[in-house]
Amino acid sequence: MGPYRRTSGFTLVELLVVISIIAVLLGITIPALAGARESAKAIKCGANLHQLGVAVTMYIGEHKGELPQVRIDQSSGQVMERPLGDNIGSLFGGKKGTLPALPSLGIDLGINRIGADRRPLNAYIGDFGEDDEVEVFSDPSDKGTTDPSLAFLSQISGVPIDTTSMYELLGTSYNLNDHALDSDPSDEPFPTLVPELGGRMPEVDNPSKTWLIGDQPIYNFDDGGDRGQRWHFDRVQADLLFVDTHVEVGLAVPNSLAHTTPDYTFLPASRWLERFGVAEDGSGG
Repeated sequence: MGPYRRTSGFTLVELLVVISIIAVLLGITIPALAGARESAKAIKCGANLHQLGVAVTMYIGEHKGELPQVRIDQSSGQVMERPLGDNIGSLFGGKKGTLPALPSLGIDLGINRIGADRRPLNAYIGDFGEDDEVEVFSDPSDKGTTDPSLAFLSQISGVPIDTTSMYELLGTSYNLNDHALDSDPSDEPFPTLVPELGGRMPEVDNPSKTWLIGDQPIYNFDDGGDRGQRWHFDRVQADLLFVDTHVEVGLAVPNSLAHTTPDYTFLPASRWLERFGVAEDGSGG
């Protein structure tokens, strides 16, 4: 019998070693790639906010210090002149959303009727028709919401409500800082940069600390709930444009009704909430 000759190919042990090495490499690279994708989305969101900052600065300059506002009579859905109706923050810009009117509940916010041509900030971004997309209002990290109130409305109204994207649902992934946090889902008692009856933005003590436009997770814990808007790295973080027009991304949003954090504040001035009979942490005064 001749000398032993090894046949071509790998042994089982060698295959297992190679597979183990590949698994280790994948374990290292996949999280890194996921992190890189999230970082790229944050950069794109920051660019969106910069563009919105330019637009809103021009808007304020041409409207005597007012932020873009659309006021709606919620019982009829009619657009109103201030001081009538209620300011609907989501209508400040963006495209026509899909959130339906619920006439049986006396709720019509105009979201699925007021398109890109009638959302006021859009005129400072481009020329849009009623049903046009307005991509600058779409946050690439927008994962929608698990807000239980929307599921409840869908159930009792019989109208399916798609909550997979706030851009599709409301027409925008972003919101103006028009009210501070509270625990009452039926009201927004603490107006901030948009007065309750409409009009000029108040003077801001610290423009580099007071946010002006942010993506929707900034209101994740509003109404004392949790809207499930973990858009960034599976955490509740917000990307914000500040009154001085600088942008910061990935800011932590605490699970509380805190109106001021080390990174940002909802409030135009110190002791702002005292005029509404509450302390800065939202507790009754």
